[in-house]
Amino acid sequence: MQQPTRTRSLLPGPLGKATAALAVGALLFTSSWGVADARPPAEGQQVSARASSVASLQPKMIRKLIPFHHKRKMQMARYSKRHYGTRGYLLKKPRVIVEHYTDGPTMMSAWWTMANNGLNRDESPGICTHFIIDGRGRIYRTVPLELRCRHVIGLNNTAIGIEHVGTSDHMVMSRDRQRKASFRLTLWLMAKYNIAVRNVIGHGESLLSPLRYERYKSWRCQTHTDFSHRTMHRYRKQMRKLARANNVRVGRKPHWVDIGC
Repeated sequence: MQQPTRTRSLLPGPLGKATAALAVGALLFTSSWGVADARPPAEGQQVSARASSVASLQPKMIRKLIPFHHKRKMQMARYSKRHYGTRGYLLKKPRVIVEHYTDGPTMMSAWWTMANNGLNRDESPGICTHFIIDGRGRIYRTVPLELRCRHVIGLNNTAIGIEHVGTSDHMVMSRDRQRKASFRLTLWLMAKYNIAVRNVIGHGESLLSPLRYERYKSWRCQTHTDFSHRTMHRYRKQMRKLARANNVRVGRKPHWVDIGC
């Protein structure tokens, strides 16, 4: 999340039985990051990332929305005008999913930080993400997906944010339930919005994204270290396997850019 002076952030067409079996087998890989509990597509079900299969991929989540009233929406609209050149607070066509960790001990500590809507870098609105995943793998929906959240410089107008409770990449990815919940949530969002794996990034990779745009010159090289490029390389590898097994778009390999930072 965008906090000053710190270096990290807050938060099947019909298929035969043989094809279904292959889909299950694809999930049972032996990596320590493996996800073995995802359900294969039902026989005879039409696979579509735009229709019923999207709903079947949606993980269980707890609705715990932060206050996001008219004042905060107008603050987000003005922020967008300053930083992206166009006024708006709606997240109409998200193209990126950004993974964060909270650097805090509990879900509620992150939730209250978002709910308080305090100044960040002397600007409003405050920081937030659309989801928080706690250490036990419970997914909390904190902001409606149609609203922009301020969680990553240069991408807030096109990015969905996911916070993970924890103080490091290793801590989050070593928790079995939290890691699997993260994969399931990200997979559903990829299917829902047709987002390719290459646009599932860590906050620490934001400077490399070709979709990043920031009007403030002094902010153009600002980012954080969560999640690291190395961790996200492994994360995307697992997401490709899950996406292929569930007939969700994978897309091309990442295309990184060098903006001179």
